[in-house]
Amino acid sequence: MLLDFDRLGALRWMLVALGGLVALFLLLPIFFIVALSFGDSQWLIFPPRGWTLEWYRQLFTDSGWIDSLLTSAKIAVIVMALSVTLGFLAAQALARGKFRGRKTLQAFFLTPMVLPVVVLAVALYALFLKLGLNGTVVGFVIGHLIIALPFSIIAIGNSLESFDTSLEDAALICGAGPLEVKWRVTLPAIRLGLIAAAIFSFLASWDEVVVSIFMASPTLQTLPVRIWSTLRQDLTPVIAAASSLLVGLTVVLMVAGALVRRAR
Repeated sequence: MLLDFDRLGALRWMLVALGGLVALFLLLPIFFIVALSFGDSQWLIFPPRGWTLEWYRQLFTDSGWIDSLLTSAKIAVIVMALSVTLGFLAAQALARGKFRGRKTLQAFFLTPMVLPVVVLAVALYALFLKLGLNGTVVGFVIGHLIIALPFSIIAIGNSLESFDTSLEDAALICGAGPLEVKWRVTLPAIRLGLIAAAIFSFLASWDEVVVSIFMASPTLQTLPVRIWSTLRQDLTPVIAAASSLLVGLTVVLMVAGALVRRAR
């Protein structure tokens, strides 16, 4: 029996070590990019011979980069708000509804998660060309919303399925109206799902590049598109600074979500 426990302990440490190596392999390129963003060489030489904040200064003083950053933030906030709102309504229908075709409708909503992004981007590009939405904020929002909405439906749907509906029934019996029940009982009870939906929806829009490339115009570009277009022209460390900014905000939001969940 002791031998079996020893073997299980050794196997556990082997799995931990293997997982650590895989994580290191995945995170190492990000560490390189962050280090290059602080390097004093303009040729992306690793390891850097010195350290500087010059590339971040250029990033935040270039109107083109600032416009792309603000465009990404604005679109991501709009997509987040719409995704959480529509995701709550859709998840409510899928989790509580008892109508024919509910499973089919659920699979339809989750299709963007399994459909190749480039296929979706080409289809939206062809459609938006006819509608005149290419190169517009509306086009960006619709394209990003299609990608972000499944995350909201999954996060909010899981919260609704674990929520005790007898609390809503009790509130109705006590005289609260349907809207008041949703506002005072349902939404506070599933707030972790709402927070998760908001974070993933924001990040789905913030980091999206494939659909954004098809939606972009010379006067309207998101930060990932700006990085992509600049990368095709010149290998400047400003690209590493902008990429580090993208990764940094993603990490901050993920950590914030984890802290909220831990506090809860």
